[in-house]
Amino acid sequence: MISAGDFRNGVTFEMDGQVVSIIEFQHVKPGKGAAFVRTKIRNVITGAVVEKTFNPNDKYPTAFIDRKDMEYSYNDGDLYYFMDTETWEQIPINASILGDSFKFVKENMVCKVLSYKGNVFGVEPPNFVELQVTQTDPGFAGNTATNATKPATLETGAEIKVPLFIEEGEMIQIDTRTGEYLGRA
Repeated sequence: MISAGDFRNGVTFEMDGQVVSIIEFQHVKPGKGAAFVRTKIRNVITGAVVEKTFNPNDKYPTAFIDRKDMEYSYNDGDLYYFMDTETWEQIPINASILGDSFKFVKENMVCKVLSYKGNVFGVEPPNFVELQVTQTDPGFAGNTATNATKPATLETGAEIKVPLFIEEGEMIQIDTRTGEYLGRA
């Protein structure tokens, strides 16, 4: 059990049958009346974010999220298969659970599979990946006065904006959290 007075960023707990995580918190002591805790919480399963206030004495059961490193093997239609690197067991995960940042993951990459009580609710790809540019317009030498970008297609099929000097076949680094170009690999 965790009391609302002990809330910190990243703490997960169960509330009304849902698993939620603290994004922001603030202990408030008004001049008049009782103290309270103002929070912004995210439903871990659905991703919905709400603001809620708690009495510091309220108690909630702690929720333990299992984060396991698994290797992405292949996909078969809407199912994506991940292999546990310790037991070699393969588990299928539906495409609806993967999220937008999964478009930067290629086969044999290690991702974190998030589950709560055995139910998988999310997949976190590595924060930074190196991918090859498979298609982009030719670059122009000398056009460096502005931060001009052009679209590029990566080996996973994802499209991002890259600087004008990037050519086809180059390996580049991408931040999967924002989908932005970081630099040449």
